[in-house]
Amino acid sequence: MPDHDHAIAELQRRVQDLEDRLALMQILATYGPAVDSGSAAPTARLWTDDGVYDTFPAVLHGRAAIAGMVSGELHQRLIHAGAAHLQGLPHLEVDGDRAVATAYSQLVLRDEATDSFRIWRTGVNRWEFVRTAQGWQVTHRVNRQLNGDAEARNLLGAAVDEGRAQDGG
Repeated sequence: MPDHDHAIAELQRRVQDLEDRLALMQILATYGPAVDSGSAAPTARLWTDDGVYDTFPAVLHGRAAIAGMVSGELHQRLIHAGAAHLQGLPHLEVDGDRAVATAYSQLVLRDEATDSFRIWRTGVNRWEFVRTAQGWQVTHRVNRQLNGDAEARNLLGAAVDEGRAQDGG
C-alpha cells in the first residue's frame, strides 16, 4: 500500500504544479486585454497591494500607481489610437508559493497614416509571483526593451540559468 500512497501523492503534486502553471499563464494572458481595454482596476489587481512594476524609466509602486499608468494620458492616447500588448509564451519556474515567469512582449501600435500596424517596442519581462489567499499575484515585474543593452539579455539569461540549475545541468 505504501507504493499506492506514494503514487497518489506524486499525482497530487503534479496536478498542483499544472494548476499553478495554468494560473500563472492566465495572469500573463489577462495583462494585455486588461491594459488594452483601459481597465485600470483589473490590471492593478494582478499585483499584490505593494507590488512593483519596473518599466524603465518609470518604477510604479503599488496598485494605485499601476492603475494610474493604465488611466494615464499616454496610455489612453495609445489605446485610443489602436494598441496591442502581446505577451510571448513564458518560461516558468514554480517553487512552492513563489514563481518566476520570463517572457517576451511586444507593443503593437496602429499607424493612422497608413492604417497598418507596426511593432513599437519589443522587450523582455521578468514577472515574480507569490501565492496569496486570493491566488497567484504579481509581486514584481521588470520590463526591459531589447535594444542591445545587456540588462535585457541578462533577464533572459537568468531564466535559462535558473532552468538549468533545476534540471541539474
